[in-house]
Amino acid sequence: MTDRAISGRYPWLLIGLLWVVAFLNAADRNILLAVLPDLKAEFGLTNNQLALLGSVFFWIYAVGAFLAGRLGDSVRRSRVIILGLIFWSIATGASSLANGFALLLAMRGIVAVGESAYYPTATALIGDWHKPTMRSRALSLHQTAVFAGAGLGAVATGYVADALSWHAPFVIFGGIGLIHAIVLWSMLKDAPIKHTAAEAGKPAEPIGIVLGIPPALMLCVVFALATGASTGVTFWAPYFVKEQLGLNLANSAWVGSATINIAGFLSVPLGGLLADTLAKRSPIGRFTTLAIGLGLAGILLLPLLGAKTATEIGVVLVATSVAKGLFDGCIYAAMQDVVPPHARATAVGMMTMIGFFGAGITPLMVSAIADAAGMGAGIAAMAALYFIAVAVLFLGRPSSRKAVLANAVPV
Repeated sequence: MTDRAISGRYPWLLIGLLWVVAFLNAADRNILLAVLPDLKAEFGLTNNQLALLGSVFFWIYAVGAFLAGRLGDSVRRSRVIILGLIFWSIATGASSLANGFALLLAMRGIVAVGESAYYPTATALIGDWHKPTMRSRALSLHQTAVFAGAGLGAVATGYVADALSWHAPFVIFGGIGLIHAIVLWSMLKDAPIKHTAAEAGKPAEPIGIVLGIPPALMLCVVFALATGASTGVTFWAPYFVKEQLGLNLANSAWVGSATINIAGFLSVPLGGLLADTLAKRSPIGRFTTLAIGLGLAGILLLPLLGAKTATEIGVVLVATSVAKGLFDGCIYAAMQDVVPPHARATAVGMMTMIGFFGAGITPLMVSAIADAAGMGAGIAAMAALYFIAVAVLFLGRPSSRKAVLANAVPV
């Protein structure tokens, strides 16, 4: 096989290699969500302590993602990804040794440090290898792994925890990650970075470049609102289902987690396809897709207020997650539309940092609302964040159009 043939196929082989990493990234962080009821019972935890386990993870992840994103614009991106996978896989396995809230919280923070190295660098590497006309579809295909990992990871965790103990899933998933790291070491490759005219006259420092692009900062705010809203839903949905319907861990995971993630898995590629299609018609086609997805996600979440049965709850979670998937299918491609190549990992790291600070707050917000009005009302209240994000996107349309056009001109 010629070097040209290998190069032509590699961008899609890359998606396959990174798909597994993204799957494990999502699965490892969602193990905890599937076993929350067992942890609460064994350690005598309160709802606020359960929420804090999620919030601390997101806050540490937020800082780590920014630092890792900046690192990903300075060194070999492939090595950042591999070393991060090794680190968080070991930490995931070690989480099984936790014997109380303090140690569980500490291990959760260590896992967050490792996992934060992945997404900013991985999305930049995908952007390096894929042409702009296919970028949304490539990134959205990679994004399906997040939903597959979160959904299947939660269900598998439920079955394993019911059959063995809550400790076992941590060891199993950690071991799988270490095995895949060996595969990546010989197969993951970096691509040459091509510069654009958008970098002309801007600081060479990637952080300075991102701070000088208003639409990039706007996307950080939108991502924070959207991620905060979806995290408030996904963190508490399995617990809500178990408390509302009295199901075991595995069945609670099917209704409260698998529904969300199967819907996202199916709709994210549609978001990528819609975004690439609209981007051919308008410079801000991907931004339009973001607004459509979030607007529908907010509207379709509201019926949870009246949902009482497993079917009703499942339908609401599927519907709102399908809509949110349209957003997830193009958010990273939208950021790459306005940020030049050598600052993209930094941009996604900054977006992740801001977004995950928001994600760390919303589980606590839902818990507070639930104490006053019930868990269903707390989760449904996240629709307000979706609506605010849509308003921000529409207000930023003129500057977004200008930035996309500037970034598209080659040097």
